[in-house]
Order: sequence, then C-alpha cells, then structure tokens
Amino acid sequence: MSTPVHKGIMESVKDTLVGSIKGTGEIVTTVVDTVSGTLVSTIKGTGAIGTALTSTVSDVLRGAITGTAQVGGDLGATAKGGVIGVLKGTKEVGAEAVGTISTSARVLVKSAAEVGGDVGLVARNAVEGAIAGAKSVGLGAEAAASAAATGALKGAGEISQEAVEQVQRAVTGAIAGVKVVVKEPFK
Repeated sequence: MSTPVHKGIMESVKDTLVGSIKGTGEIVTTVVDTVSGTLVSTIKGTGAIGTALTSTVSDVLRGAITGTAQVGGDLGATAKGGVIGVLKGTKEVGAEAVGTISTSARVLVKSAAEVGGDVGLVARNAVEGAIAGAKSVGLGAEAAASAAATGALKGAGEISQEAVEQVQRAVTGAIAGVKVVVKEPFK
C-alpha cells in the first residue's frame, strides 16, 4: 500500500528538479530546497519516523538523482545539496541526524550507479554536504563526514567491488579540511 505513495514522492521530486534545473541551471540550492521541503511536508503529513523516515529519505534522494541525470546536471552537486537538504529537513522535524546522513550517502551512491553516474564523485560530494550541513544540526564535522563516508561505502558494497574501490579512493583522507574516518565495517 505504501509503494504508490513513495513512488509519488520520488516522481514529484524528480519532476520538480527537472523543471527547476532547466529553468535556473542552479543545482545545489534547488536540491537543498526541494529535498528539505519535501521531507518536512511528508514527515509532518504522515508522522513518518524510523523506517518510514528512511524510506522517505531514500525516495526523495532517488528522485533528486534521477531528475538531475535526466537533464544532464551535475550529480555531485545534487549529492551535496541532497545531504544538506536532508539535514535541514530532519532538523525541522526533530529526526536523528547521523543515521540519516549515512542513509542519504548510501542511497545517493546507489542511485548514481543506477543512472550511470560517477559513484566516487557522488560519494565525495555527499561527504562535503554532510560537513557543510553538520553545524546546523549540532553535529561535529568529523562525525558527519564519517557517517557519510560509511554510508557511501555501504551503498557501493551493494553495487560492486569496483564501486567500493572508487568510493574508498574518493572518501579517504581529508575532505573540506576534515579528516574522514570510516568507523564501522561497511559491508
């Protein structure tokens, strides 16, 4: 029963982004606003928490990647804006940030692979988005970066060993001046 609703969310986000990106060419701000707005209205409208929140985040981000790919936009910018948007949206509804960062990065990497995008680029930009949005939700940049890198590696592990290697190269070391540490097994 919930599948049509979630498909609707994904399609709605995709269609909104296709129109906005074609109209303005601006990706990061458009994605941040669309993702956070959709999350807030969906969560407030349904009271989605726990697995329902995870599912909603997944649908919103899959829609963002799909829409951006459809217009030939920058998937890296979408990944960065997507994570910032998720953090902005989850803060507004009082959801837990670290888990949503990890879920977001996992979904973004998997969605990028589905549309033939560069999973390493998307993973790195997801980490950058987590770092950029961390302070706004009272989270340390290192914890946010670690959650995003771990989630990206989990997503890559669901794709292929080659994807894991690409993502590992992309998220290892320092990003945006923050040392990125994967703190848990990602497979």
